[in-house]
Amino acid sequence: MSRFIAASLPPSSRVDARYLLVAEGLLCCPEQGLWAPVPEAQLTVPPAAVTDEHFVGYLDGAPCWVWVLNEALALSGYQWLGLRTQLGVLDDPCFSLAGRALQLAQWQRDHRYCGRCGRPTRSLADERAKVCDACEQRYYPRLSPCMITLVTRGDECLLALHARARQRPMYTALAGFIEAGEAVEDTVRREVMEEVGLKVHRLRYFGSQSWPFPGQLMLGFHADYRSGEICVDGEEIVDARWWRFDQLPDVPPVTTLSGQLIRDFVERCNAAV
Repeated sequence: MSRFIAASLPPSSRVDARYLLVAEGLLCCPEQGLWAPVPEAQLTVPPAAVTDEHFVGYLDGAPCWVWVLNEALALSGYQWLGLRTQLGVLDDPCFSLAGRALQLAQWQRDHRYCGRCGRPTRSLADERAKVCDACEQRYYPRLSPCMITLVTRGDECLLALHARARQRPMYTALAGFIEAGEAVEDTVRREVMEEVGLKVHRLRYFGSQSWPFPGQLMLGFHADYRSGEICVDGEEIVDARWWRFDQLPDVPPVTTLSGQLIRDFVERCNAAV
């Protein structure tokens, strides 16, 4: 498997450099085969179409840059796709690279002007930041912390169906944003109560995942059911129920943190049989 290392300061040389293209929140992908950053010689993009360039990091030791285009140009042999189409297709390092590139492009777009005084901002050379010279406000790429938790009750886990997944029913773990002033453990308890009306206890941290849709950091937990009856609002979540570990519905792939939480639960149940 390849290895991706995120970095902010570019190397002095572009020997063996690789490039990727993004535009309008989409990733430029080959019509045939898997996506990967490519040498500059393989790209035929008019220089005037490139509005920004960002150093992203290293993939297998090769420095990688993202070119942000002013529009999704028609390029022979390529197509423009949303990053979600690459879930379960790309390996984790390439997915992380593409996700970071899209987040940097969005950050650049969102902070061309200062949110405090409205003046133009400029990029700093020595760190990943934009600064307003008029009021000295700085803007850094930011992530929104979220929790995602799999609630379990013996050999059953609670999975929910979101309204946005009605057309392709997929049941998943519960998730939500961490509010200002909250500890992540408090968020787990609050979100589970708000979304399905249950109380939980014995929270165990599982792992984290960058989730570039558009820019979250997911913190994963297992939690044990304590009390209550399932009650959903029918708007954000249209269904939630207990599923035995060997009778699960369609669930997210293991490239997602939700899929990893579910797989871990299933493996532990199988080991206990």
